[in-house]
Amino acid sequence: MPITNKSILMVALCAGVFVTQVKAQSLPPVETQKPNSDYKPAFTGQTRIGGIQTKTKLSVTVINHQLKSPWALRCLPDGRFLITEKGGAMKILKADGSLDKDITGLPAIAIGGQGGLLDVNFDSSFTKNRTLFWTYSEQADGGFQLAVAKGKLSADDSKLENVQVIYHAKPAYNGHLQFGSRVVFDKQGNLFVSTGEHGAEDIRMKAQDLAAAVGKVIHITRDGKPVPGGPFAGKSGVLPEIYAYGLRNPEGMTTNPLTGELWEAEFGPRGGDEINIIRAGKNYGWPVVTYGIEYSGQKVGDGIQQKDGVTQPVYYWDPSISPCGITFYTGNLIPEWKNNLFVGALGGSHIARLVIKNNKVIAEERLLKDKNERWRSLVTGKDGALYGVTDNGNLYRIGK
Repeated sequence: MPITNKSILMVALCAGVFVTQVKAQSLPPVETQKPNSDYKPAFTGQTRIGGIQTKTKLSVTVINHQLKSPWALRCLPDGRFLITEKGGAMKILKADGSLDKDITGLPAIAIGGQGGLLDVNFDSSFTKNRTLFWTYSEQADGGFQLAVAKGKLSADDSKLENVQVIYHAKPAYNGHLQFGSRVVFDKQGNLFVSTGEHGAEDIRMKAQDLAAAVGKVIHITRDGKPVPGGPFAGKSGVLPEIYAYGLRNPEGMTTNPLTGELWEAEFGPRGGDEINIIRAGKNYGWPVVTYGIEYSGQKVGDGIQQKDGVTQPVYYWDPSISPCGITFYTGNLIPEWKNNLFVGALGGSHIARLVIKNNKVIAEERLLKDKNERWRSLVTGKDGALYGVTDNGNLYRIGK
């Protein structure tokens, strides 16, 4: 085949991409602190992967600084932002960050500790049915539990109508820790909901109990019923809505735009924060298998990191960064970020950018560490910028 200028150009472009990837891998890992344990990863690149640096000059702006403990951030189809505040408020902000509407009509919420009004998401047919789904902690017999509710947003965006509580993640527990939770839709409009295991040693084994809804990803219809054909459907003594189990405190969950698979982020104890691909019927190990240790410094259980029948995390951190909201960047404003996974870190006080290839993390970057913020939720805006809310009450626009 004759060598043409076009052929030379294609070779040069491919070589450029290859060199860029090699350079990304040649940067040292962004994590430089000593790990909490001497546990070894199950495969190369499962933790402390090589670093990468964004080349685009970023413009970072606070467009709202008056939020109160924001928890969820969604970009509505018209470009406005739907936000929850843990203290029990739901609101819509204009695209410039200014307040548009306070939304009333929420059911009673048990506010305290890590509980309160948590995630919100809009139905995949929102422009037609105006339905919202949200999660929150509620008081129940035996303590507190996660609930899922839905309602129709009024025509003037000011209140929720026809509110129904469609699911309760039992058992309840007398504590205010680790409820999860995120709401993500499948292609049919059914809900995936992540639930925490409440954090205490006397209940966390419920994450392995298929008769309990805590420490799980559940799969329910818009009416709160188990989606037919689930991995545990028809089994005696098992909740048919369980989709995956063995989770600790999954406060991040989203869909990979390239594969359609469900990705999840969860807190470990001291170390062992995880990124997982959630698949039907899989066990993710907690508290039997973990890369973390107890806050006391002791091992968790028998100190096992790998076990037959337990799915390994795609990636983990030690020390902990406390991963919360996650999102794949789907905009075009910053092309080098396309389809990268962004992770809001609470204790780590940064946004982690993970470059994904063939379902593996191949590079990591830590952004906005200088802001010293706890990043609670992230989303790609309609303008292609990345937006994030922080526990300090700020809404950031990260773009150019």
